[in-house]
Parts: sequence; C-alpha cells; structure tokens
Amino acid sequence: MTLATLLITAGRITSKEQLVAELWIAQPPRRASAAVHVYLSQLRKFLVSAGDHEGQAIATKPSGYMFRFHGAGYDVSDFQALIRTGRAHHHEGRHEAALEAFERALLLVRGPVLDGMAEGPALSAIATWAEEERLGCIELCVEARTALGRHREVISLLRGLIEEYPLRESFYRQLMLVLYRSERQAEALRVYRSAQQVLRAELGLEPCRSLRRLHQAILTSDSLLDLPLAG
Repeated sequence: MTLATLLITAGRITSKEQLVAELWIAQPPRRASAAVHVYLSQLRKFLVSAGDHEGQAIATKPSGYMFRFHGAGYDVSDFQALIRTGRAHHHEGRHEAALEAFERALLLVRGPVLDGMAEGPALSAIATWAEEERLGCIELCVEARTALGRHREVISLLRGLIEEYPLRESFYRQLMLVLYRSERQAEALRVYRSAQQVLRAELGLEPCRSLRRLHQAILTSDSLLDLPLAG
C-alpha cells in the first residue's frame, strides 16, 4: 500500500501523515513513523532491483515524499488522454474514431483498481473514481456504437451491465433506446418498468427525468428517436 499511495499522488508530495492514514486508517501503531521509514527503505530497494538503478524514483522532501516516473508510462494518464480524444471525435461526429479511442482506453483496465487494498481514504477515493471512469467509458462506447447504427451489438452487453449495476439509470436508458431502434418497442417499455420497480424498491424513487422522457417518447414513437445522435 505504500507504493500504491505514492503512485496515486505521483508528482506531488505525500506527507508522512498521509502515508500513516492510508496504511493504518484510524489505528496506527505507536511507532508508525518508524514503520513508514522501514517500508520506504524496503520499497526503494525493490524499485532499484526493478530497474531504478539511480534510486531516484522516491524523492525525500522536507514535508514528505514524492514518486517520480522519469518518463515511465502511466496507464491512468493514457486512459484519460484516450477518453479526451474519444470525446473530441464524438463531438465532431467521427464516431468510428471515437469508438476506437474508447475501446483502447478500456483495454488499459485489467481489473478493479487497487483491488483488496483500497481501505485508506485516498486509496478508496481513487478506486471509486477509477470504477466510475470505467463505467463512463463503457457508456461512451455504447453511445458511439449507437450513433453508428450498431444497436444490436450492445443489447446483451447492456443487459449484463444492468444486472451488475441495477441502480445506474444510464444503462437502462441506453438499453431502451437500442431496443427501440432494433424494432423491439415492447421490450424497451419492459426495461423501463423494470427500472421503475428496482428504483422504487431499492431507493424509494421514481426514474430520473431523462428516463421518463425517453419512456414517453417510445410510447408515442417520437421521430426524434430515429436520429443517430438521439439519446
């Protein structure tokens, strides 16, 4: 967790107090400061054995420690850059290029970020953020495929996502739209009723405004739903 904490703050100073908070949360040992020094020493040795021959990856500063990449790649940065590229293509109507960028971004996600170690406040926050970014990227992939008219490709994907994330209304919205555009209006309406039942049971809430509007548009076969960028 020492390395993970330094990685998520790479290029910025991490104080000793922050490291203690991530390593032991609210119950640090009496000699937590000494233990941090030991962990950092062990980490430096590991990094040297892994290729940091000058031992400069972790710099000691007056107020803490800083991890430096020295030109090494960082999947998080690449992921964010690809999302930005994909969004730009999407807004310009270049949906094939957008889809390629989004799919390349998802290939960088090899599993849950910090799986099994995200217990401290900063690590928990970055793990939550990473999962939200991944789901957002999946939504963008679906939007790009939908804009390209490839509706049937995403139906099974969206059904699985709804099963896994039953409170994420955007997946219901996307599934309703692609079912409607696949000439499966009745199924699209059943998806809305399912979302309504889940949200009422779990949260005591009605579906969000955009989901209700889409439901009404499907009921009336609104011609706007036939436009490539409708959502």
